[in-house]
This record gives sequence, structure tokens and C-alpha cells, in this order.
Amino acid sequence: MKKREILEKLDFGHRIAEEEAKHLREYFVETNQWNSLFKGDVDVVYGAKGAGKSALYSLLLSHEAYLKSRGIHTIPAENPRGTPVFSELVSDPPASEEEFRGLWKLYLLCLVGERLRRIGNFPYPAPQVIRKLEESNLLPSDGTLGGMLRSALDYVRRVMKADSIGVGIELDETTGMPRGVSGKITLREPSLDLRQMGLASVDGLLRQADQALRNEGLRIWVLLDRLDVAFSESDELESSALRALFRVYLDLVGLEAISLKIFLRSDIWGRIQTCHGQGFREASHISRHTTISWTNQSLLNLVVRRLLHNEVIRSEYRADPTIVLSSTGDQVRLFNEIFPPQTNLDWMLFRLRDGSGQTRPRELIHLLHCARGIQIRRLELGGAEPGAKTLFDSRSLMQALPEVSEVRFEQTLCAEYPKWRPQLLRLKGEKAHLSVSELAKIWQTTTKEASGMAEELQELGFFQKQGTRDNPIYWVPPLYQLPLQIKPQ
Repeated sequence: MKKREILEKLDFGHRIAEEEAKHLREYFVETNQWNSLFKGDVDVVYGAKGAGKSALYSLLLSHEAYLKSRGIHTIPAENPRGTPVFSELVSDPPASEEEFRGLWKLYLLCLVGERLRRIGNFPYPAPQVIRKLEESNLLPSDGTLGGMLRSALDYVRRVMKADSIGVGIELDETTGMPRGVSGKITLREPSLDLRQMGLASVDGLLRQADQALRNEGLRIWVLLDRLDVAFSESDELESSALRALFRVYLDLVGLEAISLKIFLRSDIWGRIQTCHGQGFREASHISRHTTISWTNQSLLNLVVRRLLHNEVIRSEYRADPTIVLSSTGDQVRLFNEIFPPQTNLDWMLFRLRDGSGQTRPRELIHLLHCARGIQIRRLELGGAEPGAKTLFDSRSLMQALPEVSEVRFEQTLCAEYPKWRPQLLRLKGEKAHLSVSELAKIWQTTTKEASGMAEELQELGFFQKQGTRDNPIYWVPPLYQLPLQIKPQ
């Protein structure tokens, strides 16, 4: 078969996990992070954008049937695709972090209650939990995430408004709730008198739901992803929402059958711990976590798995997936057969690293996808085929780099941190290694301010810090050199 025909049939998959959920299981690299998450040993997954958080999230959802056979029900608390449910809160957010905590707990209770109702045939105390939610109009008939979130937010606001009025508030003789508040769920533990009137706290109902699940040998994992998208419009709102979420997570640690599984960008986690200088003392208590990291070997495995997913590769290179994937040496050999030695894996990974020294799977897959398109076009125009079994020539991979770098710069770095765009653009045409005094001159500011700005950009992965403590040098890695026409040294 001609190499153009092989390339036309070759598919590296999508670089964004949400767009390839159906095929992700077939070539996913089963890392230690995944195995720990799948066994239930991990609740919080941190990782940079493009590192694979959403891939782990999508995989958990794709294993729904198997997990259910183990007695584990997975519930996504957010739309896997499309408009995030929580984005509705941007225009009409909770008034305080305390209100956010109430919202998270009540929304979680709604999700659990809806699943209990769907499973059905639960003995005490599950029916009591479901009845309290239904009486409070917190389980809409359509059962949509947006509907439950809106109902929970409206309810929390009514209850908190009533609580703020004071102890002398008039109670409805029938419901026992403050007048104007329908339902019998409180955000705080009710007094004995109120309990006798039928009121129950959201914490108490979560404990009852947990007991009902334990009695039946079942568990529920509530999955939270796309939090970076949901609250991206406001750093303050993001901080308030996520700090409240993690406090709720810690409140629920004592439950045995109900768990939150949170997927969050590591830079956002760092930001919410330092927002407004408040600190986050509870951070040290979040111990069931993992941070996604990739080695050269795991990235090689990722590429080889995607290659082997193609029947044309298995056939033309006589590659048995079972044999190849069981040996690092065989994976290296297959890779080196397909890609030219001048632009091998080390060459790719070096040029795709950001200032943290990490290469993300997203950029690697994007590079291969672009190089495939360029190689096909070259062959369509009558270009010579690469020698031996090689499918790509070095020029195709080199010409693919600018698009990958541009997308990373514009759609990730500048899109996530728009305030830095003017300063970054001022570096256009400069050299790759810059001292603090040189940065101060470029940015037209003091050396003290330039030093602080450079440190922040290092934390964002734009710069890599080199030199000495007293005389630091900030290096722009190759990933960002191309879009800014930085002069390598």
C-alpha cells in the first residue's frame, strides 16, 4: 500500500478527551493515577490543562456498567459536553461562600436522591430522603442537572434569607418552616421542636442516604469536571465556589457510601489557596488526591497505542498490539519505523514542553495530527515518499510546530490569562533568555515589578527559570518561541 493511502487511513484520535469518549478506552494509557482512581483510592485529580483530567473523567463514565456491577453508581454533576450547568451561576451567583456551601450540599443531595428514586425498592431510610426532597420541590420531574441546580439555589436563598431575619421569625404552624419557605429541609441542624415538626437538615439527609446505600451494599460517586470552564468569567467567583466545594468535600469525608470525585486544574487549585491572601488551611486535610504527570515512556506508550488502534498500521507493520505493548523496546522500534530519526520522540517532546518542563498529551496528539495533514498534502502534490517504512519526513513535523504553538499560546495561555497578553506580546522578536533588567526595559517598569511579573509567568509555565538566585534568567521554551518569533540562542 502506498504511504499516502496509509496516511489517509491513519487516525491519531482527537486531542480533546470530550470529543473522543467512545474510543478513549481502546487506546488509553492505564497509568497509576487511573488505577488508583478506578479502585476508589483517589477523590481529587489535579493536572495542567491538556494533561488528561477529562480523559480520566470520561473513562469513569464509560465504565459505568462495570462499576455498577461492583455496586458503584457514577453520577456526573456537570454536562460532559456543551454549556456547563454551573455557568448559569456567573450571572446570578450565590451571595457568599456560606451560600455556596449550602448550594453544593443541597445539589449533591438532589443528585443522590434522584438516583435513589431511580433505583427504587429501597427500604428505610431512603424513602424519607426522597419524600423530603419532593416535598421541597427539589426533584423536578424532568430530572435535568440544570433544573436541580436552579431548584437548589432558589431553595438555599429562601432559607438563608429567612435565617438572616433572626430568632424571632414567625414559623408556619403546618410546615414548621419560616413563613414564605416551602419544604422541610434546613441548612443547619434543627432544634428538637423543629425536628418534631418534621424538619431535617441537609447533612442529616445525606447521612440517611449514606446509610440506605450502605444497607444495600451500594456506593455513589458524584463526578465533577469542567470546573475551569464553569467559573472562568470571574476569579473571585471561581475562588468562592471552589473553596466552598472543597469544604463540602471535607464535610462528607465521614460518609462511606457517597463520594465526590473532583477533577481540577492544578493552577486553579494553587490559585484558590492564595486568593486575596486568605490561605486555605483545610488544604492539608485533602489527602486522597493525585496529580497527573507524564514521562517520556508513558507518552511513547500513548502514541503507540493510538497507532495500533489503526488496522492499517497493524497490517502494514505486522504489529501485534499484545506483543508491542508488552515491551518498551518493541514500542520504540515501531515508533522509529514510522517517524524519521531527525525528528524522533525526544525532539517532539522538547519542542512541546512548557516552562514547567512538562509535555501534555494534547499538544503531542495535535502535532501528529497536523503533521499527518501536511504529509498528505505534500504527497498529493507529487512530493517524494519518505524512505524505508517511514510515513513522515522531518519537514512535515517541523512545519506542524507553528500551528501547535499558536494554538497553545492563543487558546490556552492567553485565553486563560488574558491580563498577561499585552506583556507577552511585548516580548515578540526578543531573545529567548532574558534577565530581570531586560524584562523591566521591555515592559517599561521597575526591576522589582518585572521580577514579580516574571515569577508569575513562570508559575503559569510561560517562563523557565534559570541562572542563579541572585541573578535569575527567564527562558522562553520552544513551545512559545514560534508564535512570538522569539530568537533562540
